[in-house]
Amino acid sequence: MALQTHDAIDLGGSLARALQYVNAWKGKTVVVKFGGSVMSADDQGTVVGDLVLLKGAGVHPVVVHGGGPEITRLLERLGKKSRFVNGLRVTDEDTMEVVEMVLAGRANKALVSLISKAGGSAVGISGKDGRVFQAHRLAPELGQVGEIDAVDTSLVTVLSQAGYIPVVASIGIGAESETYNLNADHAAGALAAAMGASKFILMTDVRGVYRGQNDAASLLSILRAREATELIREGVISRGMIPKVQACLDAIASGVPTAHIVSGILPHALLVELFTQEGVGTMIVPD
Repeated sequence: MALQTHDAIDLGGSLARALQYVNAWKGKTVVVKFGGSVMSADDQGTVVGDLVLLKGAGVHPVVVHGGGPEITRLLERLGKKSRFVNGLRVTDEDTMEVVEMVLAGRANKALVSLISKAGGSAVGISGKDGRVFQAHRLAPELGQVGEIDAVDTSLVTVLSQAGYIPVVASIGIGAESETYNLNADHAAGALAAAMGASKFILMTDVRGVYRGQNDAASLLSILRAREATELIREGVISRGMIPKVQACLDAIASGVPTAHIVSGILPHALLVELFTQEGVGTMIVPD
């Protein structure tokens, strides 16, 4: 049945606005970080399908992922208790083997498979491949937790330009080829900065940054860097949200125009955040 005239006009206007945004993003790189909570969600199909749509529209999405919940589950099955210091998993040699098995293996290839199922083409690598993430030991008491020294974007760029969606596990390599467990938020932000990405998007299990805890009405749609730093100092931004916001701040300080924290569980949040003026999460911008 044909649309009524006024419905057709409204739909046409919406399509015209959407196409303007799509054209504006053609050829640009967007780095998207998948949190472990998003990867553990029952329905990942929508956000993965959106990545494929972005690639088909001429945008170049690059995915960086963690996998904390799955690492914890596997360690528990092996009878090994997880220990954290300031939110970082203490990573001895045995734990590092499990971390690499999950991140570079199960989690990475699961994302590649989901992208393939959605009609896209992806290649999964770890940050050790092509020395994407070069790192050193952050602190002796943390074991093989690493801090990034440099990022080599060559391999990721080749894959992206060849038509693939690169899927990068947050593992680093040291000067002596040792393996390091990296904070996925920081790794994604560092890659976004090194690639000169036009946007850095952190997909997590919350809508964004709130001024008041458990107050949906206090969601901050736009957050300037100075204000974000103050909210961290005041304790409004706390716990697991701190590394996410800090990764965004580091990315925009290194030249990424905007960084976003959005819910990966909200249907089509990625497309809405990218192709509408309003968005659905928190956009962090320079002062």
